[in-house]
Amino acid sequence: MGTAEQAKPGLHQTVLDDLGRRIASGTLRPGEVLRIDELAESHGVSRPVIREVVRVLQSMGVLITRRRVGVTVAEKQAWNVFDPRIIRWRLDGEGRAAQLESLSELRGGIEPVAAALAARRATPAQCGDLTKAVMEMAVHGKSGDLESYLQADLLFHHTLLAASGNEMFGALTEVVSEVLIGRTHHGLMPAKPNPVAIRLHADVAQAVQSGDPVAAEQAMREIIVEASQALRDEQH
Repeated sequence: MGTAEQAKPGLHQTVLDDLGRRIASGTLRPGEVLRIDELAESHGVSRPVIREVVRVLQSMGVLITRRRVGVTVAEKQAWNVFDPRIIRWRLDGEGRAAQLESLSELRGGIEPVAAALAARRATPAQCGDLTKAVMEMAVHGKSGDLESYLQADLLFHHTLLAASGNEMFGALTEVVSEVLIGRTHHGLMPAKPNPVAIRLHADVAQAVQSGDPVAAEQAMREIIVEASQALRDEQH
């Protein structure tokens, strides 16, 4: 079986995503015991594949091994909720709205401060990337090309967090990315992005370029508020 499995690219990832989604959605509940043999049989893979998947999930805090009990689903308090894979799995399930709300609140506490710092620390190249991202957002927003709009939006927020010069903020890039990706891929974006949102991104880029931390922070805060309201509107 090992040779056949090696010939199947993504097999490990497929099993990992399946178990991860089942745990994140609550189908597999905290305290539930998982049997290696049963998992191998139900997924049609070897025990070594399951053991490797279990090791990955343990590293994320969603599974624990207990003496005399075995592999057990951990309580949510133990999960590494900043892991982009956990965020993705939670967005795939019924708890999507709550996860998006939590992530929006996190962004509200991080990105406005990052924008203010970027106004003090951004390099000319980073200012150029912010402007480029806004221009691409305007073009793709007008045409309704949501996937291309998403890529431009990702560039903007990646650049902003990096431009803050704070490595802790920079480490949250993937978390913010999952919010933006999840919103687009789960149909929570309007057919054509709100021109107000694009204008606010332009305001942030301009404030960063002109070295105005107060204006940068305020415009970024307005972006978070607009996005949160848009999410609520799309879910109702």
